[in-house]
Amino acid sequence: MSTKKIPAAIRRLPRGGRKGLVVGALALGLAGGLTAQTVVPGQFALADPVRVDAAAPQSFAPVVAAVKPAVVSVRVTSDRTPRMMSSRGQGIPGFEDLPRDHPLQRFFRQFGGKPGGDDARPQRRASSQGSGFFISEDGYLVTNEHVVAGGSEFTVVGDDGREYEARLIGTDERTDLALLKVDADTEFTYVEFAEEAPVVGEWVVAVGNPFGLGGSVTAGIVSARGRDIGAGPYDDFIQIDAPVNRGNSGGPAFNTKGQVIGVNAAIFSPSGGNVGIAFAIPASTATNIIADLKDDGTVVRGWLGVQIQPVSADIAESLGLEEAKGAIVAEAQADSPALQAGIESGDTILTVDGEAIDGPRELARKIAGYPPETVVELGIWRDGRKQSVDVTLGRLQEKASVTAAVEPTGEATAFVDSLGLELASASKVGAGERGVVITDLANDSAAAEKGLKRGDVILEVAGKQVDAPGDVASAVLGASEGGRKAILMRVKSENATRFVAVPVARG
Repeated sequence: MSTKKIPAAIRRLPRGGRKGLVVGALALGLAGGLTAQTVVPGQFALADPVRVDAAAPQSFAPVVAAVKPAVVSVRVTSDRTPRMMSSRGQGIPGFEDLPRDHPLQRFFRQFGGKPGGDDARPQRRASSQGSGFFISEDGYLVTNEHVVAGGSEFTVVGDDGREYEARLIGTDERTDLALLKVDADTEFTYVEFAEEAPVVGEWVVAVGNPFGLGGSVTAGIVSARGRDIGAGPYDDFIQIDAPVNRGNSGGPAFNTKGQVIGVNAAIFSPSGGNVGIAFAIPASTATNIIADLKDDGTVVRGWLGVQIQPVSADIAESLGLEEAKGAIVAEAQADSPALQAGIESGDTILTVDGEAIDGPRELARKIAGYPPETVVELGIWRDGRKQSVDVTLGRLQEKASVTAAVEPTGEATAFVDSLGLELASASKVGAGERGVVITDLANDSAAAEKGLKRGDVILEVAGKQVDAPGDVASAVLGASEGGRKAILMRVKSENATRFVAVPVARG
């Protein structure tokens, strides 16, 4: 194999050699044709092209040889009720609406269920496979939560083919991480998490068990960081282009030092196969979560107790903020640490312990990183100025879903022309004791463009509680006369409360 170095980036054109002489002669010829009035822009002569002297690695073999014994296949066995096609073939695409008198119904009755139309489904042992890796010589190993979910038995297969029974220590669904333990009189080869975050463009090696083939290795680069793919409330994925496929879940992504920079968890794939976009849970996240799981099998997170949303440009303008950053509080939950500390609807959280918060996702991750009973200082924006509030965090619990059914009757409604909204008092239409219900709205109105819809309950306008359509109209008029481009409303939808900045006409 050639040992010739491959340039890491675009280099300057060579200055010596025959080609350099030809280029120089051409340049002289052009220069000789210039007149006294000709001006050559200085930047053409002074600008330098990008030059990077870093060389690509000659081989990943040393890294792979060192880390591969620490990577394992994880087989999961569970008791499942298998999905079988019903007596009408509903389990087969295209046969959902098959008529009952169709000849194929006899086939479905015979092979899709028990004789006599009994559709009782037998329990069956099912198995699935993923990847994992040892993080200690005494047998602790990391994988994904979705790999072990629902499992009753766990078998770990090492790179040498040896099999070990493992027990589940704990899982964390919010970050899709799980910790297993192999109890065996063996010192396992293990790897460590990287302390430094990877940089975009850095080499990455993925090792795992794609399609149940056993230890397989692929290489690529880090494509991006901080990806939010909608997988959970704390999404902060590393995007890599190293080929990752089904079965790679739970496997490690290594840097060239043999350190784990992330745990492979998801792929973007319209077809089900690899298309060069994979996502890994950062080592910084995994380190903390796994430490908690190893401690007592659970993850304990701090809880603030607020419904929050991003600060859009319109919201920032309506509040008088210079930048559209931070997280605006739509509502402080009942009996929450935030409510007890005096956090109010409309407060915009800008910092936590002095560190700037760009948006809700960053705030959620920051608060979750503190243990319960921690006192944190929140920097907030309230009433046009910065303030600080100390909050003693609680313990995060699963939040309940809240659904509000609204059936406007159309009685005692009023139309606010400047907003294109028809409104009614919430108390008169059975939507609660507070607020004003949107009973109708113009499809081309600014309110509709901002996502307001029929049945939404407006609780506050410009920081003031509203209980009648006239309250809304008065607040809008005041904002318009005050020169505001938008007016901020606190709105309750089906299962959440949020702020909406609706443009208003100048008075």
